[in-house]
Amino acid sequence: MHRESLKNAGRIVVKLGTGVLTDGRKQLDVAQVEQLVEQIATQRKAGKEMALVTSGAVGAGMGALGYEKRPTEPAELQACAAVGQSRLMTTYEKLFSKFDLKVAQVLLTHDDLEHHERHLNARNTLVTLLSRGVVPIINENDAVSFTELKFGDNDKLSALVACLLPADLLVVLTTVNGVIENFGKANPKTLSIIEQVDERIEKLSGGTDSAIAVGGMASKIHAAKVVTRSGIPLVIASGKKKNVLDAILSGSDEGTLFIPQATRLKGRKRWIAFFHHPKGALFVDDGAKKALREKGRSLLPPGIARCEGEFAAGEVVRICDLDGTEFARGIADFGSNEIKARRLQRVEVVHRDNLVVL
Repeated sequence: MHRESLKNAGRIVVKLGTGVLTDGRKQLDVAQVEQLVEQIATQRKAGKEMALVTSGAVGAGMGALGYEKRPTEPAELQACAAVGQSRLMTTYEKLFSKFDLKVAQVLLTHDDLEHHERHLNARNTLVTLLSRGVVPIINENDAVSFTELKFGDNDKLSALVACLLPADLLVVLTTVNGVIENFGKANPKTLSIIEQVDERIEKLSGGTDSAIAVGGMASKIHAAKVVTRSGIPLVIASGKKKNVLDAILSGSDEGTLFIPQATRLKGRKRWIAFFHHPKGALFVDDGAKKALREKGRSLLPPGIARCEGEFAAGEVVRICDLDGTEFARGIADFGSNEIKARRLQRVEVVHRDNLVVL
């Protein structure tokens, strides 16, 4: 039943990882990019709105600048990205034009999506492009973004783009067939469906051993947590397979499908939950945790055991239990200094309308 519902997805975000876009010499593999573009173009022609989150800029620039391994110095990485991004877009533009499709380059930083007005502006731009039949090609603005503002990797970026739109489905195409149990052992098995990302699933995720990639299965599973909480399904599948998109969208048992939560978060709640680097944390007692999670209450001063970090009123904070596990996020109505002073009474520190249980 879950797979069948994917047939109805009308707005799809596809993320292409570095591993599926580059060859053994770390150069862009144009034949491989071409078969992926053809698959996306076929879906677009069938009436689906298709947005593409692409890696590969650093990989394309590395080849051009003669790097054997992914550089570690930020300036060198950014130089590779700047050279590679234009090569990447030229390739996409040429390939999509064979199918009479226009593309648009959209470069984002985390700051663009954290700031509420710019967040809405980015969404409006993407929705307008999609409505006009254009394929937006989205990447991090690597040439200017720096560590504090980075998404971290394009798995997270693709999850945030899917939440921003919102999309009906996120497809992450990589070099493996999905989430694999017993990876590297005698009896590996691709998991077909994951209903919930729990500790067992998180343990299956190793990093990446590629010389040019950033993420790995861990970052993909983190992306799954974000989109499924927002009510969006995610499929991780192999980008090396011909017609993999068609198989996914026709309901076939392809890759690993993460089942979304039944209720879709509203736009503002998605923004609070996933688009910020929280400045601090509020640790709450068991009674407050229960009131927030099960009864939909606001967070009141007596429930706060301690406050960490420096933040102002109006900033997003993590809300954790006494063990330190984050279970919610919200916009604080008071700054950290006021909360730490413990003089607040009969007020809501985080109002339920500004609070999201994760």
